[in-house]
Formats: sequence, structure tokens, C-alpha cells
Amino acid sequence: MSYVDKNLMEGEEVVYRARLHPIVYSWAILVGLVALVLIVVGLSVVGLDWVMWVGVPVLVIAVVLWFGRWVKVTTSEFAVTNKRILIKIGLVRRHSLELLLGKVEGIGVDQDVMGRLLGYGTIVVTGTGGTKEAFRNISRPLEFRRQVQARVSA
Repeated sequence: MSYVDKNLMEGEEVVYRARLHPIVYSWAILVGLVALVLIVVGLSVVGLDWVMWVGVPVLVIAVVLWFGRWVKVTTSEFAVTNKRILIKIGLVRRHSLELLLGKVEGIGVDQDVMGRLLGYGTIVVTGTGGTKEAFRNISRPLEFRRQVQARVSA
């Protein structure tokens, strides 16, 4: 059972769930590609077999990076309910935000060019009393904002 589902209040229903965008894997993929190139060059070019041995630890680094990102993706939850915004990131070091819709002062979206093209961005949730939280690499951040605004105005 997810964090959001465990923490629903009586009569509360999830109306929208968001996820982290796959862009979070980009560094792991890039390092993995470099490792594969090194390994292939080391295996195919006579006299450069030492390059393969450089590629192997780079590949291990790529796997570790990928695993870290995978843990973050699988342990991050973003939900809008009929009463609150619920956000939880992390497994061991957890960061969470639970904000009643009536306490939402604003919700902003920051997207660079790549984010607009690929559909990810940063949402900034501002609550009354100065609460301001930013969450990066959210898939479809404009839809998340639209869902919050629809519930706040209802």
C-alpha cells in the first residue's frame, strides 16, 4: 500500500496522481553508453584491451546511478485528492508535504525548453504562512497544476 493510500482521511479520494519523469535516468544512461563504447572498443581493437578494463568500472557506476534513480522514482508519490495535496519523496531519507487545498496560495510550474519538449518540469507549491516547496522532474507538471487549481476553485 502506498504512502498516499495509507494517509487518506475519511471521505478523501485521490483525483490525480503524478510521477517523476524518466529524464531522471539520463545521467545513468549517458554513463552506461560511455561504458559500453569503452568496452566495445577495448574488445574490438587489438592492443587496446586495457580500454575494456576502464569501461567495466564505468559500467558499474552507471548501474549504481540507475539503481539510485530507480529507488527515487519508485518511492516518490505526488497526488491531488479532493481535500489535499500529498507529496512524498524518498525511502530512507523521506521528504513529505501534506497541504490542505484551502491552504494552497499558489502553485507554479517551471519548465526549460527541454522540459517543455519532453513534458517534465518543477512544481512549486506555495501555502499560506510561507510554505514554499519545489519538486523537480515531475511528469506533466501543467496537468498537476490544473488538477490542484480545479480542486481549489471548486
